[in-house]
Amino acid sequence: MAMSGTRRLRWFVAALAAAMGLPMLASAQVLPGPTLAGIRAKGILDCGANPGSPGFGVPDSRGEHRGMDPDICRAIAAATLGDPAKVRFTVLTSQSRIPALQSGQVDIVARTFTWTMAREAGSGLQFGPIIFHDGQGFIIRHAAGVERAAQLGGATICVTAGSTNELNLADWARTNRLSIHPLVFESNEDTRKAYAAGRCDSYTLDASQLAGFRSALDRPDDHVILPDIISKEPLAPAVRKGDPQWYDIMRWTVYALILAEELGVTAANAEPMLESPNPDIRRLLGVTGDFGPSIGLDRRWALNAIRAVGNYGEIFERHLGVNTPVGLRRGVNDLWSRGGILYAPPIR
Repeated sequence: MAMSGTRRLRWFVAALAAAMGLPMLASAQVLPGPTLAGIRAKGILDCGANPGSPGFGVPDSRGEHRGMDPDICRAIAAATLGDPAKVRFTVLTSQSRIPALQSGQVDIVARTFTWTMAREAGSGLQFGPIIFHDGQGFIIRHAAGVERAAQLGGATICVTAGSTNELNLADWARTNRLSIHPLVFESNEDTRKAYAAGRCDSYTLDASQLAGFRSALDRPDDHVILPDIISKEPLAPAVRKGDPQWYDIMRWTVYALILAEELGVTAANAEPMLESPNPDIRRLLGVTGDFGPSIGLDRRWALNAIRAVGNYGEIFERHLGVNTPVGLRRGVNDLWSRGGILYAPPIR
């Protein structure tokens, strides 16, 4: 079998070192690319954040961002800087998140961000693994007596500008020949306030976020989320195109969290798992292999991320699961081995 260019180079370096009587390192640390170098120079990861979506991202009483998306950023900070606290969150609206990423104001956007072709091909972005498979739905007051979305003809529907929800609503109404009255607001917060104040009959948003929104209303039982889903909303973190190393770091950190759940590695047992005889666990945690150095990171990059926020399942249950106010079941967001579609390539 022909030797690849990389293997030829490694063979040459090893032979040269041997000829000169020099020690040979197990692997060469890949130099940091522009984004990783910039993050290390400033000592912090800049992450685009949500102004308020229960379960996905919302500031707590102390101003700390809590939710699935902030935890993804903390995992990446732990992988790159060794400290999950080294994150600076910048609150972004649906309309400002793409320009903020394009301009370099933030290093990553993890903010209930739907992966679409236009955003990736036309806006210079690259999306990572899907961290939540979602779909757009509707919330309405019980008193309206509406049971299905097809009954919303003539309704005023609140929606946020610059979101995929705005386009999906128009497409859905056109396809179903329904006359509706969109009431469009600049931010999700304004949209939520408008619905809560009774300015619209219904509010349309990703169904999982509607569950979080409903849980935060004064009288949640007065509102119902309709069963109809009108779109696919694959939510994923995104980075700028042009830095393949940073793209790899973002992707593989998310994959590491998914693989950790598959392998039973948690925030609590990650350290003892270093002694595991399982080859997959040993590669994941950096006991064997040079996977971290291959993308410019420490060998324990994944270990640092998992210790910081836990595996994917821990993150989900902490912020979105059945024992939280949002109250979501895993469903399609469960592991592929348990009937869901969550799947990560192997680290090998």
